[in-house]
This record gives sequence, structure tokens and C-alpha cells, in this order.
Amino acid sequence: MEFSEYIKTANVEDVVLRQPLHPPGRGTLCITGHHLLFSDREEGSCRQVLLLLRNIDAIEKSVENLLTCSGLFSNAGLSQSGVSRLSGSSGTITIKCKDLRVLQLDIPGMEECLNIARSIETLSCLDSMSELYPFFYRPSNASLWDQWGLSSLERHYSQMKELHDRWRLSTVNRDFSVCPSYPQAVIVPKSTDDDMLEKVAKFRQGGRFPVLCYYHKKNGMVIMRSSQPLTGANRKRCREDEQLLQAVIDGSDKGYIIDTRSSQQALQARMTGGGLESKSCYSSWKRLQRQMERGKALQESLIKLVEACRDESNNMDRWLSKLENSKWLSHVQTALSTAGLLAECVERDGHSVLVHGSEGTDSTLLISTLAQLIMDPSCRTLEGFLTLLEREWVQAGHPFQQRCAHSAHSHARLQQESPVFLLLLDCVWQLWRQFPLALGFSEALLLRLATEAYASDYGTFLGNNQQERCTLGVKENTHCLFQALLRPRERDCYSNPLYEHTELAIWPSVHPQSLQLWRGFFLRWTPQTHHLEEAQEEIRNMVIEWGKLALSSCPAST
Repeated sequence: MEFSEYIKTANVEDVVLRQPLHPPGRGTLCITGHHLLFSDREEGSCRQVLLLLRNIDAIEKSVENLLTCSGLFSNAGLSQSGVSRLSGSSGTITIKCKDLRVLQLDIPGMEECLNIARSIETLSCLDSMSELYPFFYRPSNASLWDQWGLSSLERHYSQMKELHDRWRLSTVNRDFSVCPSYPQAVIVPKSTDDDMLEKVAKFRQGGRFPVLCYYHKKNGMVIMRSSQPLTGANRKRCREDEQLLQAVIDGSDKGYIIDTRSSQQALQARMTGGGLESKSCYSSWKRLQRQMERGKALQESLIKLVEACRDESNNMDRWLSKLENSKWLSHVQTALSTAGLLAECVERDGHSVLVHGSEGTDSTLLISTLAQLIMDPSCRTLEGFLTLLEREWVQAGHPFQQRCAHSAHSHARLQQESPVFLLLLDCVWQLWRQFPLALGFSEALLLRLATEAYASDYGTFLGNNQQERCTLGVKENTHCLFQALLRPRERDCYSNPLYEHTELAIWPSVHPQSLQLWRGFFLRWTPQTHHLEEAQEEIRNMVIEWGKLALSSCPAST
């Protein structure tokens, strides 16, 4: 496909751009296969705005008649093209972005306006992933031959010597035939062979059999994750599944199963072939139900919150009512509370835990990630956090392409969109705010990740799982976001200058008074938030100066 087929008007002069935090600008608008480019032509201005078309969630267009009588201009000696444009219409395109920006383009000429709008609508939602910008992006400071990714599960296993007595690395999924959404290698109990794993996979939704995602060095307890068992209405059982879970707690008195559904939802799942682990077959495991919203309910919550944040009525009662009705902070509270429960079972009570909901690709990954941040200081460094995201979200099969297809502005009918990853980042921000010295990265990193998940130059979040990325050749043909974020200049931008390492767990407060709206994201395009960014930059500069003073005051070694 040639992108030029969808571009009837490549550039337009005399366009007015209105965007947050900037005065209106007049200049040239250009459209390419992947970007909108606006160049301010006003005297003394060198502003350019480059917008990735994939970042556009929705557009609204309006056309306004200027003059209906072209004879006036013909008599004035204007050319036919000039007459046609002046006697036609002007148009306004409102662009609503996935990063919550809202831009407005005032375009002279009805035809130009409609052509630009059609091009944006088509190019912002290309169906073929191989036509997306990451396959064309070639930064000057990186090569496609560079190592892709921060860590593999094989490397992670080899570094965890404590695992080798009771756990093994299995490649039963080497061709993705056992579980399409799992990576090619997984960590499982040493007493289970691959034949057993294949049988267990058939008993779990989507083939997501229980695998190890975290080993707690302090006491040897583990976190496992999976999808729901397919017990169905007839309460089927799988002895291999029971044996696998028994092998996890070998030598312990019991383990916990944290199910991210309500008891009613879990029981109803039996009617459609799903279900839960019965007490009689899994007598060594105690089940804890912790309902977490997912899917459509979570997406609608985000839409309501963004609508509340864009309300310009200045009515306090209206704002508080809309904020409460969105239920977003309730979702944040539930996620942190459930993750805290998981961490408490492992860290304080000394028990291994299996986490699952239905599919095991959303809320399961959310609370396992947060629990690891709470307990494990190695996950709280900049590199450690990115490695955690790579292992628990990218490699573990969170369907980014489906969940992040649209943000809060889209007029399209909801399908499989759900802001689970955004909810994770919000929860991490709450941790960052409550423990400002304990996390080695800044809020700027969380904002960058929130943007990149929905529209990116990099291939990291392409596809829904590792199988799709292998088929697309993502590693061979795109660049890795996480590696880019660790380059020296980027690392300086996203590191927390106040970070101090601690081995202690960081237990978040989930009291309503302790949780706040993530203003840096949801109000990021308002002047008030802009001042917060300036304050954070000033803190960074002060820390650098203090470091220089400390070095200069140290006596020279002899």
C-alpha cells in the first residue's frame, strides 16, 4: 500500500493551530503517512509540532460558509482558484489525542479541510501492524543490530541460583503451540515434566497454565500466575493441575489463591466453561476473592474521569460529583489493596500465592507487578522497573494492541479496549508519591510510558503477545523503547534525583485520604501541572548542585 493513496492534500498554508499551553500559531500544515507536521510561520517564531497520527483517538470537523457569491471576487480580477477558495468555506478540525491533548486546526478552504480530515481518519487507524510507524522509525543513535530488550527469562533464571533446586526452565512453548500468549520459555516446578504441562494447559483458559513470576529471596516463597481453570458446570478436574500446584508448596502447610473476580463471577463462569479451584481437589490452597473491574467497566471509568477533568464550569460540587461517579480512584484503591494483600501473604505470612482472574492477562499482571514493587527493591530502580514491565507485561502476554486501541475520546464502539496498563502506572505513581525516596525513577517516566503504550515510535508495545511479535519480526525491524530509555541522556531525564536504596518493603496506604488524582497525567495539559514540572526540574538541578558542592568539599586523597 502507498500512503499517498490516502493523502489528497499534502500541505495547506495559512492554518491556525490552537493547542494547550501555547498561544495560537499560524503556519503550514503537512501530512505524511504517519505524522501531522505544523510549522509556525509567524515572525519570530520557530515552533514546530510533530504529531504521530497513531496518537489520534478521534477527530471532529465542522465546515463554515464564508461567502456564497463568487461573482464579487471574479469582478475584482482574482483567479478562478482564488475565487473558488474564498467563496467556499473554512473548516475546523478538532483533534483529540490518546495522550489527552486536544488540538484545533482552523483550515481555509472546505476541500482542504475535508481532505485532511479524511486522511487523518484513515491513517490514524491502519489495520496492518506492519504499516505502523515503528517499522519505519530509524533513530540516528541506534541500529537494528543492537540487542533487543533488557532481559530474557532464560537470563533471569540463570541469575536466580536459588531457584535451581526446585524449579526448572521449560521450553514446552517453544513454538507457541501450548499457549499463544506465553513466551517461549517459562519457569515451573522441577517435578513437572513437559507432558504434564501440556495437559495442564488444556485445563486452563487460553492455555495459561501456572508459571512462576516471582521468587522471594527472604523466605523462598513464590508468586505464580495463570488463567482460570476450565472446570465447567460439571466440575471437571485435572490431576496434573493439582499435582503442579502441590509441587509449588512442597514442604509448606498451605498456599493462597487470589482470584481477582467476585465469588459470584467465579461461579457464573462455570456456566460458560470456566470456573475455580474446588476446596476438595486443592485442599492445601485457600482461595481469596478480590473483585477487580476490567474491560468495558474500566474503560468507561476512564472516559468519565477525562470528561470530568475537561469540565470548565468551575463548579466544585459538579467536579467532586463527576470525580466520584467515574470510580477511577476506587479502581486504584482496589488494585493497591489487592497487591498489598498478595505481598502480605508472601512477605509477612510466608506463603506462596497463585494469582488469576479469567484470562490472566490483565488484573493478574497488574497486582503481581505491584506486589513485586512493594517487596523487591531491585524492581524499584529505573532499569529494574523497566525489566519488570518487560517480563510481566510484554513477555507475559498483556494484549497491548487490543487494550490500547483507543483512549478516552474515541467515538468508536468499545470492543476490547481497557486501560489496565494506565491503571498500573497510576498505582505506581501513588507509590512514588507516598515513598518519594524509594523509587529510582521519576513521574516523567510514567508519563512517557503512558504515552508510548497508546502510540509509539518503538516496537515494544506492538501486538498482543510474543507470538504476534515474532510473526511480525518486531525484534528484527523495530527499536526497543526500554533500551532507548536507558541511554545516558534519557536516563538522566527519567531518574529520581532523590532516590535512596532501601531493602525494606514499601507498604502503600490505601485510605481514601491517601490517594490522589494523578494530576500529572489527567491534568497534564493545564498550566497548573506545567508549574509542577518546572518545580521538579528545579529540584533536579538543586540535587546536582549539592552533589558538586559535596565533591568539592571532600579533601583530596594523598
